[in-house]
Amino acid sequence: MMEVFPEERKKYIMERLGKSSKVRVTEISEKFSVSTETVRRDLDVLERDGLVKRVYGGAVKTEFQNAEPPLLNRKKVKEQEKRKIAEKASELIEDGSTILLDVGTTVLELAGAIRNKKDVTILTNSLLSANTLLEGLENNHFSGDVILLGGRLNPRQYSISGKVAEMILDQFNVDQAFISVGGISLKNGLSDYDFDESMISRQMMHVSKEVIVLADSSKLDTDTFCKFGSLESVDAIISDVAIPGSWEENEQFKDINWITA
Repeated sequence: MMEVFPEERKKYIMERLGKSSKVRVTEISEKFSVSTETVRRDLDVLERDGLVKRVYGGAVKTEFQNAEPPLLNRKKVKEQEKRKIAEKASELIEDGSTILLDVGTTVLELAGAIRNKKDVTILTNSLLSANTLLEGLENNHFSGDVILLGGRLNPRQYSISGKVAEMILDQFNVDQAFISVGGISLKNGLSDYDFDESMISRQMMHVSKEVIVLADSSKLDTDTFCKFGSLESVDAIISDVAIPGSWEENEQFKDINWITA
């Protein structure tokens, strides 16, 4: 059997937890032909990263209702799904347009997916997205300008937030805002984990003509700590799955364009 590296096992574990409530040590051990002790070490690492919670016989997904794991820890979770969402989102960007990118791993994928666009102006409060966009400009993947918002640094999420960033945003009118979320639900709309970053996302929505939410399946029917936007304020949602059947006929979605990547 071909050797499987720890990162591949951990990626599989997170994908399994995206589909079921619990993953068992014996299941992973048999899947990859490794010892149960090896699997337990993988789970210990994921637990230290805040991605899972160890339980008897295996692990469950951490809900992170009040706190989000650091951005770099989240980057590998549902990576392929996020990349597909980002590719679909990039198709909505038009030459000569102005766009906003907030902080989030799916939006970070979008920053790297922008190709063959001319004269676009991109504003962001994400340090990692700004760096990715800079590389895109240097390599002629697109042309235009990148504006990094000023404000208070958050070293956990590589982001900029706070009142200064909100005041700067208030000086602009933009065509599209691409917004990441911690959760979407019928009851509470859009929510996220960090208050300051949620306020930046809210302001981005306020100054944009079109609001496009990027959300993989794990974010659906989920509520997180800070509510920052209603479904009525959203123009489109891009996800890796079709709209849930229970949502399809809901009045809140009548004017939302649901796009499946």
